[in-house]
Amino acid sequence: MNKAIKKQILAKIEEFDTIIISRHIRPDGDAVGSTMGLYEILRATYPEKRIFLDNEDYSNYVAFLGDEGAHPTDDDYKNALIIVVDTGTIDRVSNKRVQNGRFLIKIDHHIDKKPYGDLSWVEEERSAAAEMIADFYETFRDKLVLTEKAATCLYAGIVTDSGRFRYQGTCGDTLRAAATLLDRGIDIERLYASLYMDDFSVMQFDADMTKRIKRTENGVAYLTISKTLRRRRRISQEDASNTVSLMDGIRGSLIWLAFIENDDGSIRVRLRSRFVPVEELAGRYHGGGHANASGATVYSQEEAEALIADADALLGQFRAANPDLF
Repeated sequence: MNKAIKKQILAKIEEFDTIIISRHIRPDGDAVGSTMGLYEILRATYPEKRIFLDNEDYSNYVAFLGDEGAHPTDDDYKNALIIVVDTGTIDRVSNKRVQNGRFLIKIDHHIDKKPYGDLSWVEEERSAAAEMIADFYETFRDKLVLTEKAATCLYAGIVTDSGRFRYQGTCGDTLRAAATLLDRGIDIERLYASLYMDDFSVMQFDADMTKRIKRTENGVAYLTISKTLRRRRRISQEDASNTVSLMDGIRGSLIWLAFIENDDGSIRVRLRSRFVPVEELAGRYHGGGHANASGATVYSQEEAEALIADADALLGQFRAANPDLF
């Protein structure tokens, strides 16, 4: 797919001596896996080039993949190629210097509502940005080097964003990309243990949070975690956000929401759905993402209640049109 764009990207990579790679804020497994995977491929292929990962935050969830190394200087940016991966809009890049380079490339699989960059490769149907990087390698496998570390990072990105190959967007290309990566000798047992084993305290927290789940009249499931509760239970922002997965198996609840209060008082919202697109809904509340997996931010309890009401109305309309699914 999009071979012409991929050729242009490879040409730019070969042209520049300094390459800086960034991703979105509050990174998930795909954001880290795709950028670190690309970083490892380029380092192995072009050892003479200066290649950096430059981001302002990180994720404990995928810390086992390793750190992102030294940050580039302002001088490094002057003649640098910037590659931003897995980030739909420029304001969500975890790098305030992202526009200081000489040429900017966007590689992403989110709905492209606010295009940016001098060159953009977007495939909204992809399960993960890491799948796109794996495809980029496959297209130019006669020129690029895929190390075991790169394969592990990319596989982590694919497996987390596809929900272990369960979510919408998973297709034959996803599995073919995964097969290419597995052929590099990934330690699956260690990878899955690192991704999916929780501390006992987190499991206890999740059990308690299950009791707090509420449902609207039409079946929207939602959960709210205040910063006071999070701090009292000594639960990270990341672990609190992951509670959205506690609601994905409730029969009849085709939309589910997790409201996680940030330290500054704003509230991060994770929107998930089955069959019902929620990206447009997220867009009305300072967010966006994918059709069935989006994020948003609200700034008051009143705004949170308005979002819940809008989600309930959306699901109500869907129920009326699709009674066979309930």
